[in-house]
Amino acid sequence: MIDTQSWVALTPEIILLVMACVIALADLAVRSPHRTATHLLTLLTLAGVAALQMVYASAGTTVYGMGNMVVSDPMGNWLKVFATLAVMVSLVYARPYAADRGMLHGGELYSLNLFGLLGMFIMISGNNFLVIYMGLELLTLSSYALVALRRDHASSSEAAMKYFVLGSMASGFLLYGLSMMYGVTGSLDISSVFKAILSGRINHQVLVFGLVFVVAGLAFKLGVVPFHMWIPDVYQGAPTAVTLMIGGAPKLAAFAVVIRLLVEGLLPLAIDWQQMLMVLSVASLLVGNLAAIAQTNLKRMLAFSTISQMGFVLLGLLAGVVGGKLHAPANAYSSSMFYVITYVLTTLASFGVILLLARQGFESEELADLAGLNQRSPLYAAVMAVCMFSLAGIPPMVGFYAKLSVLQALVATGLASNIALAVFAVMMSLVGAFYYLRVVKLMYFDEPQQTAPIAAPMDVRAVLSLNGALILLLGLVPGGLMALCAESVVSMLSG
Repeated sequence: MIDTQSWVALTPEIILLVMACVIALADLAVRSPHRTATHLLTLLTLAGVAALQMVYASAGTTVYGMGNMVVSDPMGNWLKVFATLAVMVSLVYARPYAADRGMLHGGELYSLNLFGLLGMFIMISGNNFLVIYMGLELLTLSSYALVALRRDHASSSEAAMKYFVLGSMASGFLLYGLSMMYGVTGSLDISSVFKAILSGRINHQVLVFGLVFVVAGLAFKLGVVPFHMWIPDVYQGAPTAVTLMIGGAPKLAAFAVVIRLLVEGLLPLAIDWQQMLMVLSVASLLVGNLAAIAQTNLKRMLAFSTISQMGFVLLGLLAGVVGGKLHAPANAYSSSMFYVITYVLTTLASFGVILLLARQGFESEELADLAGLNQRSPLYAAVMAVCMFSLAGIPPMVGFYAKLSVLQALVATGLASNIALAVFAVMMSLVGAFYYLRVVKLMYFDEPQQTAPIAAPMDVRAVLSLNGALILLLGLVPGGLMALCAESVVSMLSG
């Protein structure tokens, strides 16, 4: 018999699952090629789920359910709120693009997004190795199908195949690592694994062997070097609407899994996994930024940008344990949480502009397609410029404070190696500024190659304007979001 706490902890997931099934069935009766009824019902569902999660998050309580297999805590609930809002915004941006390309027939776009979001929820709530893996598989299977949604498009099919093969291999790495952890600790429960490792009676070599595979699987989901091979090809080959969906909200779920496994479960092994993350972050910052310079395809450039941005997220995780002891972990892990949230916000707006410039029969994917954008639409050029400045870490955009918080957490440890990492990250940010500012130069100083008017529905214009304004507003007053992240992490660590 399921106890009351389990129902409370799982209510948002249950609502989302029921509504995903209802929407999939109801869509069978929809005849409109634009799927207006399906679109509105999906947005209402997401808004309701986000509101419920916000109530849970504001309550500040931690609830365990299903025999301790799931947890509902402030950090997880806030990440679910932001993931739900990211999916909502993605669907608003994607609808005109998808309608022009026949991707709305059958309503799979909405159903797959809802099931993918459910997978993210399960990943974020997981307090058990198998629960986390089930959520991960639900998300990845939905993502594979989304990438291949344009069945008659060769590049989309190719991207889906690459994503499927590499994703399956990464899932195997993660599952093998988790099975090693289970074999040596005798438990799938994250808190029980933590206690078993802390007891010191477990063979350390076997633990580290399993840890290597766990970190490799997580690195693939984050898209960091050397597990980044899928990102440029999938970002470029997938329909732009789908690129936005797999490049936004899933990053929040991947971050949550990293925290659940490495911090909540494997913190006694921090000295081992921090060394691995250090190598991954340095390689990601170097390869991501240098490779992005050579790109002429805008989506491919943003893919390599994602790799370097995820390298920054990993830097924050290096500052939580110093000399085998916790060192301001709330500051370290909350800086990474703040970074990944603001990165997703910026990604939504940047791909929103790319989707807006695309039209039937034309993909706005090359850097040259942005030439003279300011002359065609000052508003959209301003939104894109705000995104580029934020990704480059230029004040007063929110990206500057995200980078600053991570660097401050590194420097605060006082370790020479971490200070050197911070200096290296600043140097790589200067390299990255080149290709971000190149986009701004194209929009404001080059002559436009396209003369077609930029038409967009009112809801897309309104959401895109609000999205761009938030990037600037959160940069001017970042304290509220920073405090929210810090309080969430403190609650998670104390729970």
